[in-house]
Amino acid sequence: MDMIRVNSSAISAIGYDQRTMRMSIRFIQGDTYDFCGVPAHIFQDLLNAKSKGTYYNDHIRDRYQC
Repeated sequence: MDMIRVNSSAISAIGYDQRTMRMSIRFIQGDTYDFCGVPAHIFQDLLNAKSKGTYYNDHIRDRYQC
């Protein structure tokens, strides 16, 4: 999965595999987490969010467990 570097104080990179609907998020502190069953629009909305950390907390955190 290719990771896309993003401008965020919390997240350093985001990747998405549309075939498997799996998203990976690498945080600034170095941890990378995988999320399963993520709709493509959630990935796109995260990429386009002004505050990626806020979007993560509001729409992804504690959801889409693998």
